[in-house]
Amino acid sequence: MSKKISVLAIITARGGSKGIPRKNIKDLGGKPLIAYTIDAIKESKFLTRAILSTDDTEIAEAAKKYGLEVPFMRPKDLAQDDSTSIDVVKHAVNWLKENEGKEYDYIMILQPTSPMRTSEDIDACIKIAQETGADSVMSMKELVDMSAKKLKKIDEDRRIFPYYEDEGKQSSMRQDLEKVYKRNCAIYLTKRDVIMKGDLFGKDSRAYVMPEERSVDINKPVDFELAEFWVRKQKGEI
Repeated sequence: MSKKISVLAIITARGGSKGIPRKNIKDLGGKPLIAYTIDAIKESKFLTRAILSTDDTEIAEAAKKYGLEVPFMRPKDLAQDDSTSIDVVKHAVNWLKENEGKEYDYIMILQPTSPMRTSEDIDACIKIAQETGADSVMSMKELVDMSAKKLKKIDEDRRIFPYYEDEGKQSSMRQDLEKVYKRNCAIYLTKRDVIMKGDLFGKDSRAYVMPEERSVDINKPVDFELAEFWVRKQKGEI
C-alpha cells in the first residue's frame, strides 16, 4: 500500500424522519439503528477518527452511549428536508478546522440507514483510496437481471414499448446481459479538497461492490423489516 491516508468518518443523522419516525434510534434487534454503524466504525482498522453530526439531543446521547464522539450539535438550518450531505459535511470539516485545527485527507459519510455495512467494508474502501489515490470510492451493489434492454415504457392504454432499444423477438438471456450497478448508500469516501468544492465524486471515482445482504438502505418501513430479517439471520434466529 502507498502512503497512509487520514480518514474522518462522519455519521450524518438528523432528528426529522417522516417515513419512519425517529428512524435513527429505532430499535433494531435490541439496539438503536445508529449503533450498528458505530459498532462497524469501532472495529475499523484504518479510520483515523469518527464523529456524529446531528441536530437531535436524543440521537446525540444514544451515540455517546455507544462510544461515538459528538463534538458539536448541527445547526437547525442544516437539518431540513432539503439539506444536502455535502453542506452537512462541509460544516463539520470547517468546525473541526476552526475549533481544533484538525484536517483530514478523506471524508467518509456513513448513514445509520445502512446497518448491515461492516468494518471490513469500511476498510476495503479506504484501502482502494490509499492504493489508487482516487478522488472518491463509492459502495455499490449489482442490479441482478437488470439491463437497459429490458426497460420499457407503458402508455395510457397499457401498451408496452422499448425505452431504449427493442430486445427483439426473444428476451435477452440473463448471462448475455452486461452487469449494471448502483450506489447502495452505505459508504461515500471522498477527498476533503474535492468535497469542500461541493463535489461528492470528483473526476476519478472507484467502486467497491457489496453483496445484497449488506446493501440494505432503510428509507421505508418495508426496508426496516428487511433489515430485521438480515439481523435475525445473522444471529442464527432464522
